[in-house]
Amino acid sequence: MRQWHPAGAGLAWPAPTVPAAIESLRRGEVDAAVVPFENSVEGSVPATLQALQDAGEDGVRICAEVHVEVQFSLLVRPGTSLDQVVSVATHPHAMAQTRGWLARHLPDAALVPEASTARAAQAVAEGGYDAAVAAPGAADAYGLVPVAEHIADRDGAVTRFVVLRAGVAVPPPTGSDRTTLVALIWMNRPGALLELLEQFAVRGIDLSRLESRPTGEGLGEYCFWIDADAHVAEARLREALVGLRRTCREVHFMGSYPRADRRPAQVPEHADEGAYAEAQAWVERLSPPAAASGASPR
Repeated sequence: MRQWHPAGAGLAWPAPTVPAAIESLRRGEVDAAVVPFENSVEGSVPATLQALQDAGEDGVRICAEVHVEVQFSLLVRPGTSLDQVVSVATHPHAMAQTRGWLARHLPDAALVPEASTARAAQAVAEGGYDAAVAAPGAADAYGLVPVAEHIADRDGAVTRFVVLRAGVAVPPPTGSDRTTLVALIWMNRPGALLELLEQFAVRGIDLSRLESRPTGEGLGEYCFWIDADAHVAEARLREALVGLRRTCREVHFMGSYPRADRRPAQVPEHADEGAYAEAQAWVERLSPPAAASGASPR
């Protein structure tokens, strides 16, 4: 929140779970929700994908993204020493990213998954656990102190957060944009994935992320989460969406928004706006306007 909207950081409310944050947004209790989406070490955050998948196209969309370097501390109540820690709570992703440190320094401690690192810190402050693996800032928020700092197993890890809003227009294109989609194919058949990918390949659209996830409708039923390096206002992506809509059972538009790294999209010559305008003009020349009203054929 501090990186996306520093002026509003003081008004931020720590939701206990991602579904709770989305529900608060849906009910109009908050203006935006900032939720973890993907980590450079552990990959996608399942709770967020599932919550967005369940929401479908109900007006909640991604409007921005923020990249945050991962830093973890082991937070305890004042007066607690490391050798007194017998239970540690944190989010499963944070647990996975500090597993080596915890195994070396607290091999006998019980590791308890929580809905978020903030919720773990809150639970420690309330006396539920001895320690929490959380961001350093959680110490001030919950009256805790770090008994160990910089405990991530891998330096330089980054978490991608997305900003969700409801009932707002899609941000205008910047030339450095990303569009997130969820596509459900008609059935698991040979060539189904190839057919989906062709919609982007032939239009010069790079996919920065493609992930299959269960739909929840039955074993073996999957959907595809797609991050395309293009904006919905671009002709090439609009044409790809038409193709997806025709060839897939469902397509959910989750939002078009500026990339956090501001990396410009690499658009092939045959797929830029000028190429599409020229192609459209050529097609229109093939079909001349209808004869003026009242004219009789000869």
